[in-house]
Formats: sequence, structure tokens, C-alpha cells
Amino acid sequence: MTGSDDTAKQRERGTLLDVLTGRRVSTEIDAGLPRGLRVATAYAWRFVVLAVAVGILIWLVIQLKLLVIPLMVAILVTALLWPAFTWMLRRGVPRWLAIVASVVGTLAIVGGLLWLAIWQITQQWRSVRDKTVAAMDQFRQYLIDGPLHLTPTQIDDLLKQAGTYLQQQAEVLWSGALVVGSTVGHVATGAVLALFILLCTLADGAGIWRWVVRLFPRRARTEVDGAGRAGWATVVTYARTQLLVATIDATGIALGAALLGVPLPIPIGVLVFLGAFVPFVGAIVTGALAVFLALVYNGPWIALWMLLVVLAVQQIEGHILQPLLMGSAVKVHPLAVVLVVAGGAMIAGIPGALFAVPLAAFINVVAVYLGRHRDGAGPPLSPGDADLIWSTVPRSRRTPA
Repeated sequence: MTGSDDTAKQRERGTLLDVLTGRRVSTEIDAGLPRGLRVATAYAWRFVVLAVAVGILIWLVIQLKLLVIPLMVAILVTALLWPAFTWMLRRGVPRWLAIVASVVGTLAIVGGLLWLAIWQITQQWRSVRDKTVAAMDQFRQYLIDGPLHLTPTQIDDLLKQAGTYLQQQAEVLWSGALVVGSTVGHVATGAVLALFILLCTLADGAGIWRWVVRLFPRRARTEVDGAGRAGWATVVTYARTQLLVATIDATGIALGAALLGVPLPIPIGVLVFLGAFVPFVGAIVTGALAVFLALVYNGPWIALWMLLVVLAVQQIEGHILQPLLMGSAVKVHPLAVVLVVAGGAMIAGIPGALFAVPLAAFINVVAVYLGRHRDGAGPPLSPGDADLIWSTVPRSRRTPA
């Protein structure tokens, strides 16, 4: 009888607790609602919580923009240098020498490209300027004498509106929420910080990752470690592929411009190379610049051929190079690429457009890995470099404590 009395008292206390906390009333209300409404509201409040968390995260990133942008730049450059860096380590090159060769070699290549571009601009700038002015005058006269019969005042108003629109769009891109800074001091500080982070990641990337893993609960460290390695392998694959694709795009378009007699082929190639790291948007902008130079300097027929060259290079990239080189390691649909690039540009200007795709690829692979690991299906990827971040760490130290 004592056990039954204790059970009855526990039930009474439980019922009283439900009434005091409102749980019983909530249950009764839920029972009277349609199932579809209950499911929709359950999803809705979770979505609200998630949206608030994402909003707070974006706000924090904006407040810490002077740290976030150099960090992202350093991580992306590390991913670009990682295959060559680890190749030197596997060949027995000392780590310090591999770091020096990677960083100095990269600076030399970038500096050489910029020097070639600036040199050619200084050599041909006067001729290009005169040709551009003459072509604009001819086009203006065509608008007046042609079938449109525009007046000079109407043309000036249209040009003013177009200039204002382009200026507004340029300000949106250059002064995005995450731009490193508007002063030379901010840019210099960001460059020095990015270089310091790059040296740290190359010198002790595995140690930094082990510290990050230890921030998570002990039971989750294995999953976090595996997801992080899979995501890092994806970012490295993306960076390596984009570097190769950018080189091929720049070579093809610059060579086409030189053969067609379009001015400034080397600066065009450099711009195409840099723009290729912003998918779709960069290719369109740099290709349009090449076609515009051909139009004002060489005439409409050469501009048409230049357009065909740009389209041919882009088609080869989109239908052959990207699927062949990227493979299944980076599974981001083209529609998702367009959306994340547009969203990144709206939120953070040029930095947002630059980092949107690798960040989306990393999040996608990490989510797929964690989902498959939870379901017992094993890791989603099996690339050869899935263990890149641990490649130089002794095997006995690879499992996080």
C-alpha cells in the first residue's frame, strides 16, 4: 500500500506541476488544433530562432570586419598554397623553407603580373584613350543623325543617369558591409594581419585545428574533426580548381585579344584571372570589358569576334573544366552558386561575393558529413586529400583528445 500511495502522490505532484507551468493547458490547446497547424507552428518558431541566430552572427561579423576579412583571405590563400606546400613537405623540404618558398613565390607571381599589367597600360593608355574618345563621339553623332534622332540634351541626360547608376553600384560593391576599410591604414593593417595568419596556418595548422576541436564536448570531437577535415578538403579542391580555371580563362581570353589586335591584352588577362575567383559575376564583368575595348578601339566586327572568344572560353570552363576538375568533391549546384554570390555581394560587397562560394561549399559538405555520420552511412567523401590538414602530423597525435 505504501508503494501505491507514493505513486499516487507523485502523480498528483506531477499534475500540479503541469498546471502551474501551463504544460497541461498547452497540451489541451494543442490537442484541439489541426495537425497541420501544429507542425507549421513548430517549424515556424524554430525557423525564427535560427534566423535570429544567423542575424546575430552576421552582426558580429560586421562589427569584427577588420578581423574577419583578413582571416578569410588568409584561409583562402592557405587553401590555394596547400597542395604545393604539402608536396614540398612530403619531399623532405624543411617546413620553414616550404613556407618561405610558398609565400615568396606567390608574392613574386602576383607582383610580376601586376607589373606587366601596369607596364602595358602605361605604354598604350594614350592611344586607347584617344580611340575611346573618338568612338564615343562617333556613337554620339549616330544617336543624333540616326533613326533615334536624339537631341544633345537628351543624350547628356541619359549619360548622366547612366553615370549616376554605375557610381551607385560601384559604391555598393566597394563600400560593402565587410570592406576592410576606406583608408590606407586599414588596408595595410588588414594585409599585415592576413599575412601573419597565413604564416601561422602554414606553420602550425594542425595545432590550431586540434585546439579548435577541443572547444567542443568530448563526445562530439570525433564528428567535428571528421566534418572539419572533409570541409577543408573541399575548400582546397575548390581553390585548386579555381586557380587552374582562372589561369586557363585568362590565357585564352588574353591570347584571343592579342590575336585580334585588341589593346591591353595583358591587363585584360590579369583582370580575367582575378575575376574568375568570383564565379559568374567576375567572368561576365571582365569579359564585357574586353568586348568594350574591342568595340571602341577596333570596331564592331572585331568586338563580335572578341565576344565569341569570351563565350567560347566560358562554355569550355562551364561544361568541361569545372565538371572535370571539380568532380564530386564540391557539390554546389550552379543555381546555388548564383544565389550565394548575389547574396554575398548584397551583404558584404566584393568580399562577400568572393568568399560566398567556398563558404557555401564548406557548409554543404560539413552538413552532409554530419548527417550521414548520424545515420550510420559513413563519411560522404573519399577524396585523396581528405586528411590534408593532418598530413604532416604524426599518426599517434591525429585523434583529438
